[in-house]
Amino acid sequence: MNSKGTSYLLWLSIFLGIGGLHRFYNGKMISGFLWLLTGGFFGIGQLIDLFLIPEMVDEHNIKTSRRLGSAYAYDQPAIARVYQPSSSKLTVEQLRMKLLKAAQVRGGKISVTQGVADTGADFADVEATLLGMAKKGHADIQNDSKTGAVMYAFPEL
Repeated sequence: MNSKGTSYLLWLSIFLGIGGLHRFYNGKMISGFLWLLTGGFFGIGQLIDLFLIPEMVDEHNIKTSRRLGSAYAYDQPAIARVYQPSSSKLTVEQLRMKLLKAAQVRGGKISVTQGVADTGADFADVEATLLGMAKKGHADIQNDSKTGAVMYAFPEL
C-alpha cells in the first residue's frame, strides 16, 4: 500500500525539475506523464497536488485493496473507528443499515452530510462507516458532478 509520506517525498522532486512522480506512484499514469512533460502542469498542478495527495493515496489504496481482495490491508486505526461509533446511540450494524436505506432512496448514492441528516449519527461516525464500507468494496467513492461533494455510490442498490 502507498504511503502519504512517500507521495510527499516524490512531490518534492519538482525541485529537481521532475514533476509528477507522485502521480505515477499513485497510479495516475496519464496525468503523471502530463506533469512530467510540463513541469507539474507549469507548477500550478504540482502546487494543487500538495493538497490532493492524501485523497490520491487513499483512492489508490482502496483500488489496490479491491484488486487484491484485502480491504483491510491498511489504516487499521481508522478501521477500528468504523466498528466503534463514538457518540452515536446506534450500533455499527444499525448505522450501516440506515445508511444503505438512505442511499437506496437517493438512487444508490449518499454523502456524509445526507447520511448525518438521515441517521442522526454524528459526522465522524457516518464518515468512518461509509469509508469502511468503501474499503470493504461495498461502495465506490465518487464526486458529485454538480457540487463536487464526495459521494458514496452503492452499485448494487
